[in-house]
Amino acid sequence: MANQNNAPNQTKNVTIPDDKNLMGITQYLKDAQTGHKRSIPPLDQFNPKHCGTMDLKVKANGEWWHEGQLIKRQALIDLFSTVLWKEDGKFYLKTPVEKIEIEVEDEPLFVNQVDQVEIEGKTYIQLSTTTQDVVIVDQEHPFFMREYSGELRPYVYVRFGINALIQRSAFFHLIEMGELLENDKNETILSLQSGDFHLQLGT
Repeated sequence: MANQNNAPNQTKNVTIPDDKNLMGITQYLKDAQTGHKRSIPPLDQFNPKHCGTMDLKVKANGEWWHEGQLIKRQALIDLFSTVLWKEDGKFYLKTPVEKIEIEVEDEPLFVNQVDQVEIEGKTYIQLSTTTQDVVIVDQEHPFFMREYSGELRPYVYVRFGINALIQRSAFFHLIEMGELLENDKNETILSLQSGDFHLQLGT
């Protein structure tokens, strides 16, 4: 979970040129990756200084924009997603030497694939994101519903205080895997099972 540091931010108005930030973070990620294997750095062990803000926005529809330009290189987005950090309700790109605030309209991760996998004789729900995260649904990574812009949306907890929006097509697959029930308030509930973990979602 994210380190909840409640100390006031004394450098929130400091801004470093975006290109410098992008190059520095990109170089760190290239150095940190071993071979072609994607890995998530131990961000909870890093305590860098706050280095201002970057004109980088993750929109609610999953698009990443830098200085008003759509980032089209998925490989670059995949790399940036590995250093996403959330603290005190704000999103950052975080490395051992710097923590740079970015703007996220809703959540920065997006589930686009749902599968069922067998692990030690039990069937689990496995979610994959557009940035190559793989999440097994369990007590530490549950589903939940939350409203955004007047719309009730499904999410799953991923890491470091960050959730992933389950995109519409993926959610339809979840519905096929589960069972639709009605509660005593005549509300439709989606009942799902992942391993020994059972959960229900209002739809």
